[in-house]
Amino acid sequence: MTADRESWDAFWAEVNGAGTETIRGVEVAIPTDLPLVMVQRLDALSAEDSEEAFREMVGMLFGDGVLEAWTDAGMGLMELKTLIAWGTANAEGTRIGFREAYERVLQGEAESEGKAPNRQARRAAAKSAPRPRSATTGGRSKATSRGSTATGRKTSPS
Repeated sequence: MTADRESWDAFWAEVNGAGTETIRGVEVAIPTDLPLVMVQRLDALSAEDSEEAFREMVGMLFGDGVLEAWTDAGMGLMELKTLIAWGTANAEGTRIGFREAYERVLQGEAESEGKAPNRQARRAAAKSAPRPRSATTGGRSKATSRGSTATGRKTSPS
């Protein structure tokens, strides 16, 4: 058996090297794996609602300073969402193109917009729903106290 003299870095670059892409004038490596630190920080970053947390996430995916360069180049929000969807999918091993990433973003936004009216409608219906009526009198049901519904506890003879 012969020993493989290739370095880990050279091996991994060959196996995972997907190349680079120029986006808004900035050359970035196509993500091929999610950095472990990103996986570990993803929950914390998604819970934080700060620009710094977002900047950190984009930096881990595409490289430090990329977000600023894209912002300076005039990138819009939909572009950025599309690139994050594209980069994350590629990093997770699903090779997709920009158009498919864009369609995923549109689909996700349509689904999230579709939930809000339904939730609002359910809440409005619950508020306007009539209170239940008593079966015997037809009047509104009233809460009963523990005193009128409790059973007496009997002690056992000692």
